[in-house]
Amino acid sequence: MAEEGEKKFTKVGQLKENSFVLIDGFPCQIKEFEKSKPGKHGSAKARITAIGYFDGQKRNLMKPTEADAEVPIIEKGVAQVVAIMGDSVQVMDTTTFTTFDCKKPEDVPGLASGTEIEFARYGPFLKITRKR
Repeated sequence: MAEEGEKKFTKVGQLKENSFVLIDGFPCQIKEFEKSKPGKHGSAKARITAIGYFDGQKRNLMKPTEADAEVPIIEKGVAQVVAIMGDSVQVMDTTTFTTFDCKKPEDVPGLASGTEIEFARYGPFLKITRKR
């Protein structure tokens, strides 16, 4: 896999719905969080259902509530659209002036060259969140 973004560790039992967690290296937003009671011979377990933040894939995670979970630190910023090539968009970060290619979002209409956008980024993943 390409370069990884920054992450922090937290206990599985402290995660909440709509927060982020890394499942198989993919940043995911938690949609459902269930805890089971500790049994006679085991610890409490957490069952997490999450949707990939950048790819929309549904993923599941089941771990003891005392185990560590990786939480991605998703970088947000402002960029400008440089070019639109089919279903991909080239954007330039307005603070670092680095360019990125990403998939053209279906939920952000009216993108054109020169448009300012807001983005979310984690390692090799980039997503346009909204038009400014």
